[in-house]
Amino acid sequence: MNTIRSHQSLRLAFITAALAVIAVAINLFFAPHGVAAGGATGMAIIIQEMAVVPVFISTLGINLVMLLLASFLLPRATTLRILYGSLVLPLIMALIPETKIVADRTLAVMVGSVVIAVGFTMLYAVDASSGGTTVPPLIFLRFWNIKTATSLFVVDFGVCLLNIPVSGMEAFILSVFSIGITKLSMSYMQTGLDRKRMLHVISRSDLPQIHGRLREVFGGSVDLVLISGTEGNWGHDVLLVVLEQSEYKNVVRVVHGMDPQALIIAGEVAEVHGSN
Repeated sequence: MNTIRSHQSLRLAFITAALAVIAVAINLFFAPHGVAAGGATGMAIIIQEMAVVPVFISTLGINLVMLLLASFLLPRATTLRILYGSLVLPLIMALIPETKIVADRTLAVMVGSVVIAVGFTMLYAVDASSGGTTVPPLIFLRFWNIKTATSLFVVDFGVCLLNIPVSGMEAFILSVFSIGITKLSMSYMQTGLDRKRMLHVISRSDLPQIHGRLREVFGGSVDLVLISGTEGNWGHDVLLVVLEQSEYKNVVRVVHGMDPQALIIAGEVAEVHGSN
């Protein structure tokens, strides 16, 4: 990926491929079923359902308006970053015929959500954008310090609400469902499928014994870490344990078998580097 980022021609080819994936998701899965799952393309689907204007034309129009706003209200570098995607995505959508390849509406939205997640993940990997409704959240962040994730959710949810008067409640429910699938799919694509559990174990008396027992039974990804306080010399040893998901219950059983009062804080991690 670093090679792609460092070579402009490879980066543009990669971005184009990502935009093509997004265009496929829109023209083959969302638009044929009239489901607007947020974004500029979602607004374009709403316009098509109301006025029979092709999705790619409305997408281009919305993207041009957003580019104009960005040129006035955002740094030049940000405008240039979204310029290519804003113009090329509608072009690719114009080249791909809008075709209903999946008859079942729910199945089409599920598949389309995963496909579009692939495209967005590819764009994010090279710090690119398809433009459109990603612009307002950047403006809100710059002038009002509103987090982009919050404002983007509000914008997308607003587009989803438009499904109700245009395509019905079912389309609205499917659009919200689609956003959830897309976000979840992107999360796993960006951080990997091999998720692991991370435990912080605090024991007043048996921590060294628990440490030794866990290393003996579960392997080397068990370490003692000294957590120091901010006042005085207070500090406490915490046992840091990284393990496979399937081993979680067994580790908790071992720890509480040795110290029933031990405090265990569990979380999930996407990657682990440098374990023993």
